[in-house]
Amino acid sequence: MLGLRPQRGMRRRGWWFWARDGPDADSLKISIPAFTTSFASPPGITWSSLHCWPPRASALWNSGLLPNPLEGSNLPFLGNPVNCQTVTDGAGTLEPWNFTIAYDKLVIAAGAEASTFGIRGVKEHAIFLREVHHAQEIRRKLLLNLMLSDVPGVSDEEKRRLLHCVVVGGGPTGVEFSGELSDFITRDVRQRYAHVKDYIRVTLIEANEILSSFDDRLRIYATKQLIKSGVRLVRGIVKDVQPEKIVLSDGTDVPYGLLVWSTGVGPSPFVKSVDVPKSPGGRIGVDEWLRVPAVQDVFAIGDCCGFLESTGKPVLPALAQVAERQGKYLAQELNRIGKAGGGRANAAMDIDLGSPFVYRHLGSMATIGRYKALVDLRQSKEARGLSVAGFGSWFVWRSAYLTRVISWRNRFYVAINWLTTLVFGRDISRI
Repeated sequence: MLGLRPQRGMRRRGWWFWARDGPDADSLKISIPAFTTSFASPPGITWSSLHCWPPRASALWNSGLLPNPLEGSNLPFLGNPVNCQTVTDGAGTLEPWNFTIAYDKLVIAAGAEASTFGIRGVKEHAIFLREVHHAQEIRRKLLLNLMLSDVPGVSDEEKRRLLHCVVVGGGPTGVEFSGELSDFITRDVRQRYAHVKDYIRVTLIEANEILSSFDDRLRIYATKQLIKSGVRLVRGIVKDVQPEKIVLSDGTDVPYGLLVWSTGVGPSPFVKSVDVPKSPGGRIGVDEWLRVPAVQDVFAIGDCCGFLESTGKPVLPALAQVAERQGKYLAQELNRIGKAGGGRANAAMDIDLGSPFVYRHLGSMATIGRYKALVDLRQSKEARGLSVAGFGSWFVWRSAYLTRVISWRNRFYVAINWLTTLVFGRDISRI
């Protein structure tokens, strides 16, 4: 049995892993002092019966199957236990070390990584919108460019380049970022940096239509609002990314000072290297009960997995609501298996798993800046349903966001932060 509990006296600095093979066996404890993140137990699942294994390196600590999952090695984890390796990042980086974990049930929730479509220079020069450190880097880069543009002797052409913010990708994330960035520039930056008024601008580049999954009326509304707020919309395909400019497929050069890449997600090197049947798109293939059919007692949820073609179901979109629904469903299934006596390894082959997982889309929302948002409650693009936009939709979007924040303490903190920003504006001091 595997579990995870916080280390006494070091609530924010480490966790203890413990493993036990039998009721009378000694426990093995491993301290991870560099790990600073938090977990929420799914309903009905306790840490004493479920091991939480964070497989991404976006936080300060990460473990993965050996060989190193971030290097894309072949990973035949058909055996039990699994071989793992820690990967640390940030201040006080620790040397990686190897360990093994025996499991009864293994859940893979490795997520995905930003898609670059093989375009040269994206990883070297663009900033993604995936992790907290990406947001910190965007803030640092923007404020640095603001100060550099104020240096005496900088030409007008160089000022325009430094203060040109380019966003690639017209999905909900790219549109939301473009709208909020334009608001930030209009309401906060121009008040404190008077010299940037005629130079700073935001450009959104999309190969097709922005917000293609939304209702046509909402897309038209969003386009008008973005243009009204000062966002320049460009339809084109990025061919090459260079240190100070991007090149479009028609040969147009677009100089930039800040380049943000938001073109969707795809399988990570870890997912690509796992030696199991894949779903369309390269994700880990699962059946209707979210099991990996090629391996006993292994499940997968979230952006890293998709239904196999043999199930006849389409691959679900890489959305948070998909992963959340899958997590709740799998928690119920693991509890069902445990109560039926199949909690141990290789003990659930003849147990009825109940109803398969069924996903029903709850709708999509996106903010476009200036206290306006889009709410599309249709289950699909072809279906009928409620589609609204404007200030009321923005209020609904903010309210829905608060309900997804874990704990009342964090909800209160987020609400106070919003109120402070509304009254006093955003803090643009460079940290």
